[in-house]
Amino acid sequence: MTRVLLADVGGTHARFALLSGNDLGPVQSLDVETHGGIDDAVAHFLAAYGGSVAISEAILAVAGPVADGHSRLTNSGWVVDVGELKRRFGFPRVRLFNDLEAAAWSLGRLAPADTVLFGPDAPSSGAPMALVSPGTGLGMACHLPGPSRGRVIASEGGHATLAASNDREAELIGILRRQFAHVSAERVLSGPGLVNLYRAIASVERVEVIPRSAVEVTRAALDGGCVTCRKALDTFCSFLGSVAGDVALLFGARDGVFIGGGIVPRIADHLRGTDFRQRFEAKGRFQGYLASVPVRVITRPDPTFLGLAALAHD
Repeated sequence: MTRVLLADVGGTHARFALLSGNDLGPVQSLDVETHGGIDDAVAHFLAAYGGSVAISEAILAVAGPVADGHSRLTNSGWVVDVGELKRRFGFPRVRLFNDLEAAAWSLGRLAPADTVLFGPDAPSSGAPMALVSPGTGLGMACHLPGPSRGRVIASEGGHATLAASNDREAELIGILRRQFAHVSAERVLSGPGLVNLYRAIASVERVEVIPRSAVEVTRAALDGGCVTCRKALDTFCSFLGSVAGDVALLFGARDGVFIGGGIVPRIADHLRGTDFRQRFEAKGRFQGYLASVPVRVITRPDPTFLGLAALAHD
């Protein structure tokens, strides 16, 4: 039996699975930094099958812009090229998508149990649905309704300029601007972005803090071990609300904004106790417009594979 190789390649992890008809096999996760490139990672995954599996097609979702079957990942040194994968592995067909584009194909296929709802549980109106995913970077995409299955628009909106909603945020952005020159939304709404916020808040408040990773900042924030970490996580949630509200307006996403990625699903309980939803709606004359828009945090593991499977059946 021939199978379809599916891959979700991010800046930190590369995940692989085999699709046989409607049956998705187990997802294997590999660390990007421990493999020299996509060829090494694919070979490592396929080696578990002893080289006996016949692949009819490979469909890859990658964390970077895609053009002419080629992508250089935004937050790693990997380069993914359709032609190279065909030559290296003899795949008859290879398709390459931006990772958020592939994930957005899952939005209409998610069950209620796959998400945590913030805001009204509005019935579907056939309007666009948007996806915002903070992880190693910040990805965005939108699913547009239409004939058959509609279409998906990939976006590099995570690199749009970050706006401040108050003087405190303006001060934090000012600190980050001295470091990065251009402060995009990704500079705060990502794993490295959470660390940036932690350091910037410490600088504003003139407090000494120990170096921490994003995981350590989150852990210390949730267990009460560090006041600055808690402020950083709360500020992250505030910025997320504002950016998600902007995305809802930009795409007209009245059927909902979905929050994915590796960070927010782990802090969904904390998110509910912040001003996230208030900031989502705080758009002046369009507050009423956004008050009716649901936000759903995706808790389903590896939702991108739901979108990749849909593309495989296209």
